[in-house]
Amino acid sequence: MPDTISPGLMKLLNEPAFAQIATLMPDGSPHITQVWIATDGEHILVNTSQDRQKARNVERDPRVAVNVVDPNDAWRVANIRGRVVEMTTDGADELIDQLAQKYLGEETYPFRQPGEVRVTLKIAPEHINAIGLD
Repeated sequence: MPDTISPGLMKLLNEPAFAQIATLMPDGSPHITQVWIATDGEHILVNTSQDRQKARNVERDPRVAVNVVDPNDAWRVANIRGRVVEMTTDGADELIDQLAQKYLGEETYPFRQPGEVRVTLKIAPEHINAIGLD
């Protein structure tokens, strides 16, 4: 059953908050990485390179957990469990540039590698536990 993004969580997702995503490895063990995040109002958006482990993991098993923390107030936090409902290249290059602006103040993503294919993971939240957001 989907959970909705509250106004307080929406505010945090639109700030340059620290986030981590946990995916599941083929043997079921967790894999966690620091990521930049965004939202379309309904989904959590994570942008990554198509060849990264997290992208391979969610292709096989779409279950994820995302932790989002305000870098200025660690008690302003959200823990989100959900599923990747779409992994797409459509708009992914534009999203990574938007995230570079949000997190680095750079107009374009400065770490792009030659031949790299960017993808956006669209996560539908199923359970949200938020502290200090409303």
